[in-house]
Amino acid sequence: MKVGIYTLGCKVNTYESEFIISLFKNRGYEICDFNDDCDIYIVNTCTVTNNSDRKDRKIINSIKGKGNCTVVCGCFVESAKDYNFDGIDVVIGNYSKSNIVDLVEEHLKTKKQIISKGNIMTVPFENMEIKNVETRTRAFVKIQDGCENYCAYCIIPFVRGKCRSKDKETVLREITNLVNNGYKEIVLTGIHTGNYGKDLGIKFSTLLKEILEIPNLKRLRISSIEITELDEEFFNLLKNPILCNHLHIPLQSGSAKVLKLMNRKYTKEEFEKIIKKVRKVRPNISITTDVIVGFPQESKEDFAESIEFIKKINFAKVHVFPYSKRDGTKAARMTGHIGGIEKKERSKTLLELSEDLEANYYLSNVGKKEKILIETKKGDYFYGHTTNYLYLKVKGNYKENEIYEITISKDMFVNVKNKILQ
Repeated sequence: MKVGIYTLGCKVNTYESEFIISLFKNRGYEICDFNDDCDIYIVNTCTVTNNSDRKDRKIINSIKGKGNCTVVCGCFVESAKDYNFDGIDVVIGNYSKSNIVDLVEEHLKTKKQIISKGNIMTVPFENMEIKNVETRTRAFVKIQDGCENYCAYCIIPFVRGKCRSKDKETVLREITNLVNNGYKEIVLTGIHTGNYGKDLGIKFSTLLKEILEIPNLKRLRISSIEITELDEEFFNLLKNPILCNHLHIPLQSGSAKVLKLMNRKYTKEEFEKIIKKVRKVRPNISITTDVIVGFPQESKEDFAESIEFIKKINFAKVHVFPYSKRDGTKAARMTGHIGGIEKKERSKTLLELSEDLEANYYLSNVGKKEKILIETKKGDYFYGHTTNYLYLKVKGNYKENEIYEITISKDMFVNVKNKILQ
C-alpha cells in the first residue's frame, strides 16, 4: 500500500515525519508523493498561529474521503478542541506517533475511527530513532520536546507539554548510526532545544560535549538556541570546529518594553553582552534571529527602538514574523492590537533591513576560505551550505555529500537579492 505524508510547521515536525516514514517503510509500505494517488494519507500539523490552523484545515479537508485511510496528527489535534474530525479515520495528538502504523492497520481491519490522545502535560518523552532520512547530507535529530517558557504570544507549551528529553545514550547512539551511514551534518532540534536535560539532571552543554567526541562526525549544527542557555561550558565547546559557525538565536523584539510584555527571559543588555562573548570566540560567526513585528502595544517608538537594536547586533539575517493573534495565549487577550496595514508596513521595513544585513554578511565573506557541504546538483552547478550557513553554488569537479574547502566569490551567491549586490 502507498503512503503519502504532508508536513506543516517546524523542524521537529520534519523529524517526526521522517520517523513516521521509516516506520511505514519497515512494515513494507511504499512511500509516495502526497499529491499522488495514495492508499493512506497523513497530515502532520502545526498550530503556532491562527493562520497555521487555517492551513491545517485546508489540507485536512482535502484528504477526507480519499484512499483507504486518512490520518491527522500533531499540534493542531492538541489545540483544536472544537474541531470536528469527522471524515478522518485516525486522529493522533503529540503522543503515540510511534504507534501510527498499528493504529492505521487497526482501522483498516475495523473500519472504525480511532482517536489517540494522552494528557500532553504528563506524558513522558516519546522515543524516536532514525537511521536514514530522505537526503544523504544533513540529518535532523530530535533530542527534546515541550516548552515551559510561556511566552505571551505562544501556544506551544499547551500543545507540546512540559520539557522532556531523549535519553543521552539514545541520542549518542542515533547520531553515531547516522554518521556511520554517511551523513556529514547532524542538526540538533527540539521544541526548546537548549533546555535539553532539565528533566534528566544534565545540561545541554554536557550532551554537546559528548556528541562532539563521536568519531567521524564532520559537522554539528544547532537548529535554534535561546540566549539564556549559552553558558561558560558552551563557550568552551564553541571553539571546536565541528560545531558549525552559525547560531540561530531568537530575539523576538529589540524593544525593552515589548520584550517584557512578551514574557521573554532576558533584557536587551543581557542579549547584547552574550552576543559579544559569542563573537569573541567566533568573530565571523553567522548569527540569525527571529523577530515578531506588531506585537500588541508595540508603538512606533518601540518599533524604531527594535530596528536600531537589530542594526547594533548586526545579525546575518532576520526572520520576520508579523504578529498573528493566537487564541488561548496571553497576548490574544491584551489590549492595543496593531492594525494589519501598520503591521504590513513595519514588516516591510524590517524585511528590507534583513536583506541589507544578509547581503553585507555574504559580502564580508568574499575572498575567505570556507568549507561547503555539497548537497545537490542542478545543471552545471553544485549547491550546498557552508559551515556559517551561506548557501552557495559552485562549478567544478565536486561530488554530492562531500565537504570541500573553497574560496568564496560573489558569483557563488544564491538567492541573495539586494541593491547592495547590484
